[in-house]
Amino acid sequence: MIILNHSAKNFRNIDEISFEPHPEMNIIYGENGQGKTNLIESIWMLTGFYSFRARKNIQLIKQGENEAEIETVFFSQQREQTAQMKINKHKELILNGVKEESPRAIMGKFYSVVFSPHTLSIVQDGPSERRKLLDVALSLIKPNYAVIMSRYLRAVDQRNSLLKKYAEKKFDLMYFEPWDREIIELGSKIVRYRLDYIDMLSGISEDIYNGISSGREKFSFFYDFSKENISDEEIKAKLTEDIEKTRDSDFKRLYTNAGPHTHDLILNLDERDVRLFGSQGQQRSCALSLKLGEASVIEKITGECPAVLLDDVMSELDEGRQSFILNYLNNWQVFITCCDPSQLLRSEKGKAFEIKNGRQNGVKLNML
Repeated sequence: MIILNHSAKNFRNIDEISFEPHPEMNIIYGENGQGKTNLIESIWMLTGFYSFRARKNIQLIKQGENEAEIETVFFSQQREQTAQMKINKHKELILNGVKEESPRAIMGKFYSVVFSPHTLSIVQDGPSERRKLLDVALSLIKPNYAVIMSRYLRAVDQRNSLLKKYAEKKFDLMYFEPWDREIIELGSKIVRYRLDYIDMLSGISEDIYNGISSGREKFSFFYDFSKENISDEEIKAKLTEDIEKTRDSDFKRLYTNAGPHTHDLILNLDERDVRLFGSQGQQRSCALSLKLGEASVIEKITGECPAVLLDDVMSELDEGRQSFILNYLNNWQVFITCCDPSQLLRSEKGKAFEIKNGRQNGVKLNML
């Protein structure tokens, strides 16, 4: 996939920007607070249809305006396509001239992977961030996964509501059985999707970390639910067992304590938990390895190279690590933000764009 043209209007501090990226290297530079990350975020919106920094639509709209607009012309699935997103109280998507019922309609058509300072939460924060990593990545390559996950979370919500009513002794335990079955049935599919994805991701990400660190440590990770080579029948049996084991706890906490919404991805360096024992540099390298691995899996599964969005990454890396990453991303379309582009201007091909006060400052289309 290649982005041919991208524009944003009234998005965060962006007044109006339109530019034609290079099919490979694109450096977006400028001082802090000028809109570099906002531009990266506007590209990502067409993949994730939500922000990686904000929860509410109002935060994405420039102060004093009623609506933000994003438009991208891109080449994917052997044809040129156009996606437009309008953000007001809701998000609206027009794909190839057709207004879609949901922004999610672009899922599986526009691929990008983002690494930003917030991405470190994958390593530093709790299990929910690592589950989100798996869920977003799987939704891009397996759209059915998002449907199953949505149904699963509704079942969990319904069961939690029953737990609260049960605390008031309004009905019999038999009412839990349908929701238990639903959670086990849908949950086993989610676990299978996650295990298969982790199997693809692990070798790639571990190799990337090895290159970034020059082999100083061994990066590995595993899903904390199951043993290797577990069958679908064994997944269902274990989920059933877990729900039975946690039933008393569920009644006390009024919450469903078993199922894939509670699972974790354990990240290790030399068999020690990265979150507890890794330095900030090691944690950053682990998170970056996971995201670059995610991009490689997308290419492997779909045949489309995702746009790689690297926000404020290179400034924290030495020249050797920068060189490894740039070589790894060779021939992919990459967007890198930075304050000082001089260290990145070694590339033989690409463009550099200066952003100032939410605008392109003369749109520097410098061939690198």
